Amino acid sequence: MTAALRNYHERMQRVLDHIDRHLDDDLDLDGLSGVAAFSKFHFHRQFTATFGLSVHGYVRLARMKRASYRLAYRDDDRVTDIAMDAGYAAPDAFARAFRQRFGQSPSSFRKSPDWEPWLAAFGPLDNARSKLMQKTFTPNDVTIRDVPPTSVAIMQHRGDPAMLGATIQRFIAWRKAAGLHPRTSPTFNVWRSERRPASPADYSVDLCVGTDRPIEVGEEIKAGEIPGGRCASSATPTIWSPRHSTSIATGCRRAARKHAISRSIASG
Repeated sequence: MTAALRNYHERMQRVLDHIDRHLDDDLDLDGLSGVAAFSKFHFHRQFTATFGLSVHGYVRLARMKRASYRLAYRDDDRVTDIAMDAGYAAPDAFARAFRQRFGQSPSSFRKSPDWEPWLAAFGPLDNARSKLMQKTFTPNDVTIRDVPPTSVAIMQHRGDPAMLGATIQRFIAWRKAAGLHPRTSPTFNVWRSERRPASPADYSVDLCVGTDRPIEVGEEIKAGEIPGGRCASSATPTIWSPRHSTSIATGCRRAARKHAISRSIASG
């Protein structure tokens, strides 16, 4: 990759990161073109050409994705608040847009999400982000550090990634009942397979919460440990963190074990 192309990708990555961190703000074309250090008209053309989405379309999808996560995983968040934070002036307008995109009303999705239409709806958003994820990754983005062993409670997901959302819901419900809040008990995801295996049946990830408490082992929960050792760590902001919080995913790959671990840290 040439220096000029790397600089171009870094500018676009800055824009995506800025959007992810400021979903509650007014993300207009003037402001975002300034983040990229492009003229407004050049930026709009280049963003669409690079990501296959307009700036407005990307922001709208990012806000809707965060809203859908809050519906599925944040039982205490009111639908009205979720709608307003997604940029809709009224819950009815949000409900119409949500049903049009996912085939479910917000209240129906909260009770029983249908994840296959959800995955299809956000395919363009995920594809847009993946176009820069590897292109802008450099050794300077990585920190080598030693980490201690971590005792965890584990819920496994094996099989079609389209069903991962349902496993996450059960995991969140269990950790709420166990009193293991994300602010005091760190969350880890341990990938036992490739993120996108050739066969969906081969998809494998462990959902983990760090705790030193004795774990009552059940049908879905088991006690385990993430081994300590030297790992490569990088920080990546997520786009679905709840309002007034920061979520950072820190990926840790231990060469000897050949699997990837991410840790999510919520604050605020």
